[in-house]
Amino acid sequence: MTKQNEKIFTFQNVEQQSALTGANDQLLILIEEALAVSLRTRGTQVAIEGDEEAVSKALSVLNVLTQLVKKQVSVGPADVVSATTMAKKGTLEYFLDFYQESILKDRRGRAIRVKNYGQRQYVSAIKHNDLTFGIGAAGTGKTFLAVAMAVAALKKGDVERIIIARPAVEAGESLGFLPGDLKEKVDPYMRPIYDAMNTLIGAEHVERLIERGVLEIAPLAYMRGRTLDDAFIIVDEAQNTTNAQMKMVLTRLGFQSKMVVNGDPSQIDLPKGVKSGLLAAQKILQGLNRVDFVHFDSQDVVRHPVVGQIVSAYDEADEKIKALKQAREEGKA
Repeated sequence: MTKQNEKIFTFQNVEQQSALTGANDQLLILIEEALAVSLRTRGTQVAIEGDEEAVSKALSVLNVLTQLVKKQVSVGPADVVSATTMAKKGTLEYFLDFYQESILKDRRGRAIRVKNYGQRQYVSAIKHNDLTFGIGAAGTGKTFLAVAMAVAALKKGDVERIIIARPAVEAGESLGFLPGDLKEKVDPYMRPIYDAMNTLIGAEHVERLIERGVLEIAPLAYMRGRTLDDAFIIVDEAQNTTNAQMKMVLTRLGFQSKMVVNGDPSQIDLPKGVKSGLLAAQKILQGLNRVDFVHFDSQDVVRHPVVGQIVSAYDEADEKIKALKQAREEGKA
């Protein structure tokens, strides 16, 4: 007899069971951790135990993931994390909408799609604006989706080239003191960009595009004095731009071009006393026509679930420090 806080989910066949459980029940474990339930497989069934509300959410997650499998979509950890996050937010009914269209297919033929509502807002903003800011936590897909949108625009012929820039300040070192030629000095800072491009179109294709001048991956300083027409421009790690650098790069935007500026205000590596150009831009450019700001939080993280927990923990710690400082200042007043 089924307990009140237990529900049964039944797989329709072995293939569906394999697709929904993953290797070593990896996908079921993600559901357990996210929703605080216990999932136990019994032949072709899964017993879901826990708090009544959590059990209902877990069952709903398995049902929507089943719909993906029926549509021949390969379900992976990121899909499960997105589904459980939306279940907790009460927005799971919109989950399947993310799979109605894809941005493009990667080098292995896999469809690149948005994974949550925040990403959908971000992609929509890029489509409908000349300048889009993606601001928020690490792991939310800002860089990868921007690169995907750029590659898609290039393939459609909407732009003639892709230009990706980021400030080289993360290591706190001057490029001049690093070993190697200029490319060897710069490449470590650009590694996340290369990783995204290699995933989408393959390393060999990336090299060919660079040789032809269709793809440029360079430090932010290389943008000075240029006007970038017919281009898709991505400025990554923009929290590490100064106000002057931000103004410089934003004014490079030319005709028939789009620009995406990404950054995480919680990871500013600028020298003490130097204000972030990203923070200033949020205040200065709000409300401008054809300019949009999309904000991500820890709930939009699409990496391993613990990354979202880490981001939330640091956010909470920062808030406590701010509250403590404010209390001290009020006490002195």
